[in-house]
Amino acid sequence: MMNENKPLLTMRHITKTFPGVKALSNVDFTLRAGEIHALMGENGAGKSTLIKVLTGVEEMETGEIYLEGIDHPIINRSPQEAQAIGISTVYQEINLCPNLSVAENIYIGREPKKFGRIDWKTMNKKSSELLKNLNIMIDVTKPLSNFSVAIQQMVAIARAVDISSKVLILDEPTSSLDEQEVEKLFLVMRKLKESGIGIIFVTHFLEQVYKICDRITVLRNGCLVGEYETEKLPSVELVELMIGKEIEDLAKLSKEENDEENNEKKEIVIDAKGLGHTGTIHPFDLKIHKGEVIGLSGLLGSGRSELARAIYGADKPDQGELYFKEKKLQINTPLDALKSGMAYLPENRKEEGIIEDLSVRENIIIALQARRGMFKVISRKEQEEFADKFIDLLQIKTSSRDVPVKQLSGGNQQKVILGRWLLTNPDFLILDEPTRGIDVGTKTEIQKLVLKFSEEGKTILFISSEIDEMLRVCNKIAVLRDRKKVSELKGDQLSQSNIMKAIAGGDTKDE
Repeated sequence: MMNENKPLLTMRHITKTFPGVKALSNVDFTLRAGEIHALMGENGAGKSTLIKVLTGVEEMETGEIYLEGIDHPIINRSPQEAQAIGISTVYQEINLCPNLSVAENIYIGREPKKFGRIDWKTMNKKSSELLKNLNIMIDVTKPLSNFSVAIQQMVAIARAVDISSKVLILDEPTSSLDEQEVEKLFLVMRKLKESGIGIIFVTHFLEQVYKICDRITVLRNGCLVGEYETEKLPSVELVELMIGKEIEDLAKLSKEENDEENNEKKEIVIDAKGLGHTGTIHPFDLKIHKGEVIGLSGLLGSGRSELARAIYGADKPDQGELYFKEKKLQINTPLDALKSGMAYLPENRKEEGIIEDLSVRENIIIALQARRGMFKVISRKEQEEFADKFIDLLQIKTSSRDVPVKQLSGGNQQKVILGRWLLTNPDFLILDEPTRGIDVGTKTEIQKLVLKFSEEGKTILFISSEIDEMLRVCNKIAVLRDRKKVSELKGDQLSQSNIMKAIAGGDTKDE
């Protein structure tokens, strides 16, 4: 049964603009008491900004926020102000002190006092009772670091609940939890729901939404798509709402035939058998043949990047085996992968890709230099030739090869990193969102380059949030959901509708 209580929290006409980006445009959101409400949307949809406005991290430009029990619109200027009126947030990255005890973490800054000193007995007793109410029985006098991430998450929730009795925001709380730990968290959430607390649940995991949530609000590109009762919204329709495409329309798009039978006869370049990394990607099998372009599809948070990182060794696999060109490969570091003939264009290029204070030239040649080793220094003349080649090939807009790369636009920085990996002439190339933030013309050029590399015999793992882009360049597409590889489509199965049905958990056979 749906919870039909009166609104606990009402946000109306919320608008927020950052330089060049309208993060929120006239967005409404309503949370009821005793309700678990999913806030859904792809990257850039506006979820984080809406929460930041609510909790006082960001200031809205227009709009009003009402909270039950307060007879005027509220304006939170800091998380502390939000907390003081009953709105608390537990983030994905747990903001606690691992060296302090569990009890200290729960009551830090508000410790019970007796004769001017901390009353440890009372604090420990209250902490134990608070956690017991959440079905967590642990020794609260031990350091928080003694416990699993799941328990630390529960401690953060216990602290938030003790401070806040109205609204609890859980921002990606299950991203580091295994299935058993998620179930424990859900038990806690249901218990809090029964006590009348309203919970805003931000997640990318569709199955979890349908297990625990009463309602769903969907945002896309900073705008409200709508609010829906979970039991009345099929998962495939939720995917459509988030991505903004109609399955029926997409199914009509034409696609080129793929010579899959011929590909299957070629050398196997990547053969992952039960490969996995605890906490990021469930064990998966994946074979990629020479000259093949295989795409990874799924919603943000589905495990696409994590699968790629496991193959490349950026997250060292702790399960399964990896064979590269039919030889068992032990990758301990990304440098091992690079030296073996792999290359990886990461999704998070700001943190993992560009080296801001180095020049365009230095950023382009650095991977090749690492592959050759410190004793085989690339001459300045060679560096300049390599840099000029890829500045021209990728149409990188820069006044000089020697300007700091941080002076370039985001799209041009992306091209610099692509040039870096192409220069290593890899046998296997991982491209994670290679066209994000790039203009349409350059995007087309990069897609053509991918097809050209494939024809030259290079093997490519291609990740993109744009399904139609993957259909243009991929021979085969693996679909991920909730950190698992759930489907693999090829040949006649390759269609927008089949991919979206697989993402949503439906049948992927052509009708």
